[in-house]
Amino acid sequence: MSADEDARWLEWVTKQFESIAGDDKEIDLDEFKTALKVKESFFAERFFALFDSDGSGSISLDELLEALDLLIHGGETDKLRFLFRVYDVDGSGSIDPDELRTVLKSCLRESAISLPEEKLDDLTLALFESADKDSSGAITFEELKAELEDFPEVMENLTISAANWLKPPEAERKQRQTPRYLTPTYWQNNSRKLLFLCGYACLSLALFVGAVLQHRRGSACYMLAKGCGQCLNFNCTLVTVLMLRRCLTWLRATWVVRVLPLDQNILLHQIVGYAILGYTLVHTAAHVLNFVQLAERSGFSVWEYLLTTRPGIGWVKGTASVTGVVLQVLICLMGLCSSTFVRRGGHFEVFYWSHLSYVWVWSLLMVHCANFWKWFVVPGLLFLLEKIIGIAVSRMGGLYIVEVNLLPSKVTHLVIKRPQFFQFKPGDYVYINIPAIAKYEWHPFTISSAPEQSDSLWLHIRSMGQWTNRLYEYFRQPPSPRRLAASLRSGRLSETRADSSGSAHANAAVASNQDNAVELTMYRHNGSRAAATPPLPPDQAGPAERGEAPPLREVDHVSGKFGENHRFCNIKCYVDGPYGTPTRQIFASEHAVLIGAGIGITPFASILQSIMYRYRRRKQNCPNCNYSWCENIKDSEMKLRKVDFIWINRDQKSFEWFVSLLTKLEMDQADGEPEGRFLEMHMYMTSALCKNDMKAIGLQMALDLLAKKEKRDSITGLRTRTQPGRPEWAKVFQKVSEENKGKVHVFYCGSPALAKVIKAQCEHFGFNFYKENF
Repeated sequence: MSADEDARWLEWVTKQFESIAGDDKEIDLDEFKTALKVKESFFAERFFALFDSDGSGSISLDELLEALDLLIHGGETDKLRFLFRVYDVDGSGSIDPDELRTVLKSCLRESAISLPEEKLDDLTLALFESADKDSSGAITFEELKAELEDFPEVMENLTISAANWLKPPEAERKQRQTPRYLTPTYWQNNSRKLLFLCGYACLSLALFVGAVLQHRRGSACYMLAKGCGQCLNFNCTLVTVLMLRRCLTWLRATWVVRVLPLDQNILLHQIVGYAILGYTLVHTAAHVLNFVQLAERSGFSVWEYLLTTRPGIGWVKGTASVTGVVLQVLICLMGLCSSTFVRRGGHFEVFYWSHLSYVWVWSLLMVHCANFWKWFVVPGLLFLLEKIIGIAVSRMGGLYIVEVNLLPSKVTHLVIKRPQFFQFKPGDYVYINIPAIAKYEWHPFTISSAPEQSDSLWLHIRSMGQWTNRLYEYFRQPPSPRRLAASLRSGRLSETRADSSGSAHANAAVASNQDNAVELTMYRHNGSRAAATPPLPPDQAGPAERGEAPPLREVDHVSGKFGENHRFCNIKCYVDGPYGTPTRQIFASEHAVLIGAGIGITPFASILQSIMYRYRRRKQNCPNCNYSWCENIKDSEMKLRKVDFIWINRDQKSFEWFVSLLTKLEMDQADGEPEGRFLEMHMYMTSALCKNDMKAIGLQMALDLLAKKEKRDSITGLRTRTQPGRPEWAKVFQKVSEENKGKVHVFYCGSPALAKVIKAQCEHFGFNFYKENF
């Protein structure tokens, strides 16, 4: 630090100390724990003991400054010696196995990682054996220092929460000279959307000016109202066109997708919706002012103009004003209920039911405006045709939910019997209606199974609102005795148990040939082999691989129970779709980066299965030397040369949603490829402390060592090592750029906040960015 930075740091620390210490000018242990904000008190107590150099039971300002000066300004050896003293609990000058185990156990709790006691022993042994170079039974400071030198990423920026706690805020970064929206990369990546918006704005302006000129003999308020009214005719039609899902899905397969921003149809729908709200408010306000002027010259009051048909304004018995007031209320209500805090705040049903008032809006617009039907007739007929087709398709075939798995973090995995006529692309989504949950509600969810899985559809639904919570609770409750009795009388329960037993034996056989820990995880959370393996070709797949459930009668009830969170059932449902998404572009890219945050993995689960199915189809093996390679077959549907899959989860349990699928994908690439791995996985756990945090150094070193020894990650059971913290996107994309595998396309599904960060980085590196949105 420079002299100015030192003075600034000292001033900051002093102010922070005074706000915490209070009148006694000392920080006791409880105040220290509160300020440090650690989950595990072990570290707070150890840090407090080391900061309290005189052993008085409290920390003075001088003691705090001395300790923080060491941690922030001290050299590498000083920081390592402080770390060593944290681990040396009894102060003997060496770290024994019991002390190391105690520290690692606290590290696990601090990082919200749950491992069995046996795995904790393995971690302790792996780190102790590696660090104890002379096999003396204790780790000295020199041995710990030598061990840390093998982990350069740890020593790169060694920090501690206590040091960061009172660190001065970083100086404000200089803003970029060129705003992001004016960079060539931004215009290149958003060219179709920007051109569309420019055309939309120019057309709206032309319509407004044309209407104003047409009614130029009226007052200014009247001309303004007519101009906004003409724009409303156009926008209320365009907002319908942008939601013709079947038409848009069909257009995605044509050259139009290279010209029009079909992938941003939801965003454009929202923009047009807010434009409608704005035009409506101005249109209504202009008419009110016009009525005020008319009331002064006529025998009608302003309220008569607004709320009655007496003035005779409108082409249908003078109802223009009355219908206009109702339309204003409906459109404002739809705009309010479409806000992000409603849709994303667990109140999707409010948005859903309020949005259905579009039927009334269209009907009232027909009565309100004499020319609206001319704008609306073609899109309206297409919309009606889509609805009729959707109802017909959803009611055909009699779909049933045949299997349910309740996964961690309240995720419901539904297995639906797939009809023969149902064709979809990887990453597509459907609307599902389950009468047993809500008779008239339809909700969109991504299909998480691959198209090659011919007999079943998978949906993974996270409980985030009223309907999804009711769905989870419906299957979490045990079957009623009446339903079980009915199942026993029909003989179905015994059949279900017999089939379940067969699935259990199949899983046990697989487990004997693979790592037991991973396969038991697959068995426990997925219940059947169908959920544990990606699809095989139809001629090679048996009933379990195809995801088939036992034969069931067409009655709505839950049948037998297989495991605590897995059961077979026969619940009636209706499916409308499939509908295309931006992920359909993935097979046209050369280097695809798939980023899923939390349950945002669902579209990529389908895509990864489909990719690996095609990859296996092109993969060849020499019968003599077992050398494997991928034939350079020109596939018009798949140009991929490399796939990077990044999955970011908040906690450890969330990885269990798809751990069996990812395990199988890793096994498909067990053999080395001459050009490197076709599919690379990158797992991140945000609740875990980063490697350069002093409270997690020992744990991350132990996890690395044990992963190298067992060739398997202790957190997920995958071969891919789970990284703690959040990805450093600049480094991630820099590595992707240096691989030179072709044009990079980044596909993302997850929270909007993270989408903005990733999109900004994509624009910096010149990558195409696609966000899953429906």
